Amino acid sequence: MKTSRFPDALVLIFGMIVAAQLLSYVLPAGEFDRIAVNGRQQVVAGTYHEVEAEALQPLAFLTAIPRGMAEAADIILFVFIVGGAIGVIRATGAIDAMLSAAIRRVGGSPGVLIAGTMTLFAVGSSTIGMAEEYMPFVPVLVGMCLALGLDAIVALGVIYIGAGIGYGCAALNPFTVVIAQRIAELPIYSGQMIRWSLLVVCLAIGAHHLLRYAKRVAADPEMSLVRDVDFSSGFERPADAPLDGRRTAILGAFALAIVIFVYGVAKWEWYLTELGAVFLGLSIVAAALGGISPNRAAREFGDGAAQLTSAALVIGFARTIEVILDDASIKDTVINGVAGLLDGLPSGLAAVGMLGVQSVFNFLIPSGSGQAYVTMPIMAPLADLTGVGREAAVLAYQFGDGFTNMIVPTNALLMGMLALGKVPYGRWVRFVGPLLVKIYLVAIVALVWVAH
Repeated sequence: MKTSRFPDALVLIFGMIVAAQLLSYVLPAGEFDRIAVNGRQQVVAGTYHEVEAEALQPLAFLTAIPRGMAEAADIILFVFIVGGAIGVIRATGAIDAMLSAAIRRVGGSPGVLIAGTMTLFAVGSSTIGMAEEYMPFVPVLVGMCLALGLDAIVALGVIYIGAGIGYGCAALNPFTVVIAQRIAELPIYSGQMIRWSLLVVCLAIGAHHLLRYAKRVAADPEMSLVRDVDFSSGFERPADAPLDGRRTAILGAFALAIVIFVYGVAKWEWYLTELGAVFLGLSIVAAALGGISPNRAAREFGDGAAQLTSAALVIGFARTIEVILDDASIKDTVINGVAGLLDGLPSGLAAVGMLGVQSVFNFLIPSGSGQAYVTMPIMAPLADLTGVGREAAVLAYQFGDGFTNMIVPTNALLMGMLALGKVPYGRWVRFVGPLLVKIYLVAIVALVWVAH
């Protein structure tokens, strides 16, 4: 197979950083007035105005990259800690034993495992907003899929199709639904049945898309989009290790760590710092249960973290794009210009237009909650003017945020997971692009129906 001419993820994102700076020389600087709401800065609709801003220095894009790395420090450090923890746990043989047991049970029908796991990830994202928490599962699922005769794209599809659909059709997600509905002055969790129904429909479409690809790869490995990628390091076929008492206890500790964190998110609003602490504690517990000496545990932790250096770099570079846009004060200019295109459209077209607008905004603001605070104060009154209705405006925001998370290269989490799973971004686009077309058709029908 010829080497792909599609640029490496770092090359692609670096090009976007440069493009963002060039755009700053063309667009006028401007901003909306903002007010503090629940500790976040919320846009005040109708207050956009041009401002004076110094032009970026020619080499500003270079100095912005370290700042982007610094602003993404929480997730970068989390990635290193996860890599270290997985390294320690794998050294105990617990992961290999679990994978071997799972392969023996579902080796003849991996479709059940794929669809079931994707559903779990989707429900986690739909209800409590899980996303970063799925990072530790990337190496585990890639190893399992390779052992089942599948590939890394199947593993990433299980995680990120599930998470993307879960966010796009979120029923209870406190980081997107609750914030957007509060800003739009809607009853919290209103329209739940519509979103649950859409979750089922889109999950069925996503599972069909992924299982069809998995079936092709299982029948002919040459059909894999990553058949030329070397997975010999970091994703070795799991050893046929027995699942003894020690290893079972380590896996139990892993599961307990996830439960503790999920409870912490819901009860005490934990985030990446606390999750990193949980995985650090898990590393210590796993080493003790596995009989690994402190010195060896430290080496395994360091080696596991080192394997994720590329993923960490991609995350920091991706965050830099937003740094450039903020430095040039042109992010609000883009938002104001795109939102203005919806004025005067019929309700059905305006609803679909909102989906397009939110999808564009997600390229600029990959954070779901951040996007809600910036766009919903504009979209809510616009929904009244166009007759779309605020429920449809919230749904358009959810679709634009969640579905495009599966493909936008400015999404640091996606790019980090792809780098961790050794899946080139261009190959991922070829895989997930057709799925997004199908899901967006469902989204358009749903928005036109809700708007009427």
